[in-house]
Amino acid sequence: MDTPAELGEFLRTRRARLRPEDVGLISYGARRRVPGLRREELSQLAGVSVAYYTRLEQGQSNNASEGVLDALAAALRLTEDEHTHLRNLARPGRTKRRPAERPDSARPGTRQLIAAMGDVPVVVVDRRFEVLAWNPLGHALTAGHLDARSPERPADRPNLQRLLFLDPHTRELYPRWDEEARRAVASLRLAAGQYSEDRRLAELIGELSMKSPEFAALWSRHPVNSCTFGAKAFHHPTIGALELSFEMLQVPDDSGHRMLMYSAEPGSSSEAALRLLGNVTRSAVTRTEQPTAPRDPKAAMLNAGGDSRPESR
Repeated sequence: MDTPAELGEFLRTRRARLRPEDVGLISYGARRRVPGLRREELSQLAGVSVAYYTRLEQGQSNNASEGVLDALAAALRLTEDEHTHLRNLARPGRTKRRPAERPDSARPGTRQLIAAMGDVPVVVVDRRFEVLAWNPLGHALTAGHLDARSPERPADRPNLQRLLFLDPHTRELYPRWDEEARRAVASLRLAAGQYSEDRRLAELIGELSMKSPEFAALWSRHPVNSCTFGAKAFHHPTIGALELSFEMLQVPDDSGHRMLMYSAEPGSSSEAALRLLGNVTRSAVTRTEQPTAPRDPKAAMLNAGGDSRPESR
């Protein structure tokens, strides 16, 4: 990804959302050619020269100090996630290395853990939001129309972002799709800044920008948010409507893997619906794994060419 260009776009979008009166500056009513703060106004607030800030916004400086970045973040009233994103874009060479291009996979311990969480839907994703693993309930909740074993095949591994914007079944799953789309783009923006040298991540963004006008429009606004917790509404094809809380937990290593887990409020109709989905899923898994009844030993022997004479009376 073109990190200098991304930095300039990010700074411009954040300047545009602030008015002089929002930050205590006097506006004399002169017609402004661009929305939001001017470069010189932001420079004044951050305590840096206009020339230096202009170079930074134009991607001509890649050695901004922590003090300058902190001052800009304060002047622009950035959130914690936006502040992190600013540092990632402004100083990419100091914080990132090129990720390995070989297919990723969830650790055996992670797979064992999510398998033990039978009553909790869990989906394990990598930094690109590719599904590395899911337990049966996680699969049934989020992508029951897909092959449950697809995460095991890197060539056609599901990607949560691609499904959300390009798969019609997934779109129908979220009655508040616009809200889900904004959340997805904001979290993908943060990942793109953190892993700016990840070629496959850049290819995913390019694909979605080309194939989904809705994604392209949201991406141009440069939203940034980690989206690690919150609530989601579902309209599931099997159990109907439910509202679930979600938590995105980081796996404690440097892999970038995360576990997306869902839960329902105790005593709610959503909890009952989730329990029903669990029962349906377990029944389906049991039928799939049910061993065939053992054949009659005598019939097996006959079929194998044994003695076929009838028994004497």
